[in-house]
Amino acid sequence: MKQKPHGTKTGTKDFPVDCQMQDFTVSFDYPVYFSQDIFNPENDLLASVVDRRMEFRRHRAKVFIDSGIVEASKDFPQRVKAYMESRQDLLEMEGAVEIVPGGAKAKGDWDLVRHTMSSLAKSHLCRQSYVLAIGGGSVLDMVGLAASLVHRGVRLIRAPSTVLAQNDAGVGVKNGIDDHGMKNFAGTFSPPFAVLNDFLLLRTLPSKHWIGGIAEAFKVAIIKDPDFFDFLCQNAHNLAKRDETAIETIIKRCATLHLEHIRNSGDPFELGSARPLDFGHWCAHRLEVLSEYRMAHGQAVAMGVALDTCYARLMGMLTAQEQDAVIGALEKTGLPFWSDLLERKGKNGELEILKGLDDFQEHLGGSLNVTLPTAIGRKTEVHEMDKSVIIEAIAHLKNRAVPQRFQEGFLS
Repeated sequence: MKQKPHGTKTGTKDFPVDCQMQDFTVSFDYPVYFSQDIFNPENDLLASVVDRRMEFRRHRAKVFIDSGIVEASKDFPQRVKAYMESRQDLLEMEGAVEIVPGGAKAKGDWDLVRHTMSSLAKSHLCRQSYVLAIGGGSVLDMVGLAASLVHRGVRLIRAPSTVLAQNDAGVGVKNGIDDHGMKNFAGTFSPPFAVLNDFLLLRTLPSKHWIGGIAEAFKVAIIKDPDFFDFLCQNAHNLAKRDETAIETIIKRCATLHLEHIRNSGDPFELGSARPLDFGHWCAHRLEVLSEYRMAHGQAVAMGVALDTCYARLMGMLTAQEQDAVIGALEKTGLPFWSDLLERKGKNGELEILKGLDDFQEHLGGSLNVTLPTAIGRKTEVHEMDKSVIIEAIAHLKNRAVPQRFQEGFLS
């Protein structure tokens, strides 16, 4: 810890101030694993993770599971319990497994946060105990927020169960819930103790959430990795058909790109205003609000990426060929690029989607910073967006979507 010499002063003669400046660094580390069937009693991964600091003791753990997993696999809680019981030398499961709702319910309910905190309080967990959260991004966010508040932080192990959570939401350092009509209004920066990506859990997903998570891969590929974007384009049809080999490849690459950004950006806790990994998100977050959170995050991100890609083309940053490659690949994967919410107007006659820019700026703090692609694999930050060009981009997406709608309606 560095400390300025005693007596560093500012102020005036009449209002003297004595300041001792604090300046210190805190190091964080956590592993992100990619595996299969982590709750098989013969799989040592989870047991080795809880003791990765070589504390050589029995560790207490409270388990929370996304209700979506249980709906798809009724015996899953029993499998988790059986695993914990098979490792009693290292793991002590505290109480029964708790099933918590996922999706919008988890992301927007303070009562759930308080209930989770109460469960941890009743279990008398200490800061060296574990919370094991198994589920989609919303459950990981909600349980993670609760765990970060109890004792100012109980060790959290995430076991993401969705494509989006495994390649994005579950591998980062953020927790949060929606409130006051804004995405992630309340939350914390609190790195997990470990992340265990179990590809077997993806089989519990409905198609909407399988496809939706791929939007985050497009997002990061378009601004950071042209080779990855090519892979997504070449495998679009396979991804739409739930090809497990292809999805495992994109999860690993997408998660790696996110982890590299958090590690190397110089701003892991987002104290600045630039937020490149939020490409397309000013629109996506607003779409989720306008839909009253009926629209899944991945589908909203796909539309936000399409809109900002089209905007970048209209501003001369991208070629028409690059724009069409992005929208075409989203479409082939099964991701949407259009919703009627994009042209909904408020009482003042202005498109309601545009308020997303104000919300985004407030969330970021300071000036507006929106990431836009300047080529596939390259990006820039802009500090203002021309609303008339956004409206033109929306019209372009609608014109592209209408013939497809007509054809689908005719065929049905």
